Amino acid sequence: MDIHEYQAKELLAQFGVAVPRGKVAYTAEQAAFAATELGGSFWAVKAQLHAGGRGKAGGVRLCRSHHDVAVAAKDLLGHNLVTHQTGPEGKPVQRVYIEVAEPFEREIYLGLVLDRKIQRIRVIASAQGGMEIEEIAHKDPSSILEARVEPAVGMQPFQARELAFGLGLSSKQVNRATTAILACYRAFRDLDATMVEINPLVVTADDRVLALDAKMSFDDNALFRQSAISEMRDPAQEDPREAQANQHGLNYVGLSGDIGCIINGAGLAMATMDMIKYAGGEPANFLDVGGGASPERVGEAFRLVLSDKNVKAILVNIFAGINRCDWVAQGVVQAAAGLKVPLIVRLAGTNVEAGQKIIRESGLPIISADDLASAAKLAVAAAR
Repeated sequence: MDIHEYQAKELLAQFGVAVPRGKVAYTAEQAAFAATELGGSFWAVKAQLHAGGRGKAGGVRLCRSHHDVAVAAKDLLGHNLVTHQTGPEGKPVQRVYIEVAEPFEREIYLGLVLDRKIQRIRVIASAQGGMEIEEIAHKDPSSILEARVEPAVGMQPFQARELAFGLGLSSKQVNRATTAILACYRAFRDLDATMVEINPLVVTADDRVLALDAKMSFDDNALFRQSAISEMRDPAQEDPREAQANQHGLNYVGLSGDIGCIINGAGLAMATMDMIKYAGGEPANFLDVGGGASPERVGEAFRLVLSDKNVKAILVNIFAGINRCDWVAQGVVQAAAGLKVPLIVRLAGTNVEAGQKIIRESGLPIISADDLASAAKLAVAAAR
């Protein structure tokens, strides 16, 4: 789960990260009033959306008067902002963040990510902030510093100091950067985050170290113990189908193909998509109905898949362990009534004979497959 910049800054500030003063606004009038409350004479008006590249897309405006703040907010609010990360449709801007724009002398990159390969938190820093880390890695990979956190002891102060000294900071700046790095780590650990990124982390003329921008992502599976984080979810920034799937306990990710997939188990879902690609097709989605695929849940899965107008065929691939094939077959038959696209079903595992019998006796034009390879080929042929 992602959150907005202002929410990430509120959380990081609670752990000791220094951030510029700012206020969120939902209307142009609120934005102008926020600028008066914050004081100063120079403000940044930032569109709040779950995507990077706002600055290049006009989503960050620098203003020198309250009137300019109101105009900038009015121009952004209620419109979709298109960045290189949103796709051509963009994402809606329903709130803006008004922040005191302070001058700074240096920009630094700081990121913490859960590296599943090494099963460690990886801390990454670079003296070249303000750019995406991929761009930094391409242009000057030698500028990237990193530390790996041992789970048994957590991040140690000496690791943070090594990163800070490696960034070429002065002694006073090193102390403040070390505080920021360790605070980010504590926030990452305590809030079940999967990513914390401050880009840029800036150094001011008076040696302060401020988080000028901030992003945080969280482990969906840990939200049950992070109720305050869960309440920060913004469904307007998510694919409506993914938000709907989440409400029904389904794992759904929309893709660009034309073969809808309804599968139980993430590994089987990935293998199925690979087989579709191998057979010359393109999957329209990743959809894992989970271990307890009741007829009702299967029906909801069908509605989700069919909400994608690009779907030309549906492939149901179920390997029943915790599930039962007859339950899944009942849900398939109920959902397939009146279906206008070809449906291919492959069942295996618990009660497979009973499930296949339900499919055969349904009287519906359902195409059965004995194995995954043939199911993928049939789905690709049907979609064409």
